[in-house]
Amino acid sequence: MPAILIAILAFSSLGTAFVSGILGMAGGMILMGILLAFLPVPAAMALHGITQFASNAGRAWMWRREVDWQVFRRYTAGALAAFAVFAIAGIVVSKTAAFLALGLMPFIALALPDRLQLGVERRGHAETCGALCSALSLTAGISGPVLDVFFARTPMTRQAVVATKAMSQCVSHLLKVLYFVALAAGAKAAVDPWAAAAMVALALAGTHLSRRALEAMSEASFRFWTRWTVIAAGVFYLGSAAMLML
Repeated sequence: MPAILIAILAFSSLGTAFVSGILGMAGGMILMGILLAFLPVPAAMALHGITQFASNAGRAWMWRREVDWQVFRRYTAGALAAFAVFAIAGIVVSKTAAFLALGLMPFIALALPDRLQLGVERRGHAETCGALCSALSLTAGISGPVLDVFFARTPMTRQAVVATKAMSQCVSHLLKVLYFVALAAGAKAAVDPWAAAAMVALALAGTHLSRRALEAMSEASFRFWTRWTVIAAGVFYLGSAAMLML
């Protein structure tokens, strides 16, 4: 891989990790678009998984005292169940269908009455979130917008939201790496180790730099920006699905 491309991807990793470190979201979606613009799909998916695992692991460690471990365990159970089903049954969902699901989810959640609102603290919701995120991660490569919907109205503090989402995403990205690294090698599109190392290093740097920004943000600002970022992500994915259908 040319040095200039490694530099572009590495600094993209820095910027997107900083964004995710503040909102706990959005960075992975932006990074996936950049990777797909430069790399074959299997290599892009694998490199995205490696980088995002590192970014989320760093964020989870930084806020480790804020993690809701009960929610994390329930999420992991759902994610592993979905992964097992996909692995055994060989389920393949089209990218269009995955993008439609990602795009519609925020608007469905907003339309639900209060008694039916999605929230990881509710019975069965964390498991459902884990299963959906695992399935979408193995098809569209990204599951953040669905994860965000389940956390959007939770009573957790902003630090707990960022920490618990980071731990949960570590599971999804690890499963994605295991799947796509083998697929990339089989397609002769192996991940460049120098690119992976540079992106991981700057992802951790971006995560570290985001701490002060998150601490300076008020709870009201955090809720405002996460809500509108979820909606923007939904519009983006609906547009992507429409382009694929056309």
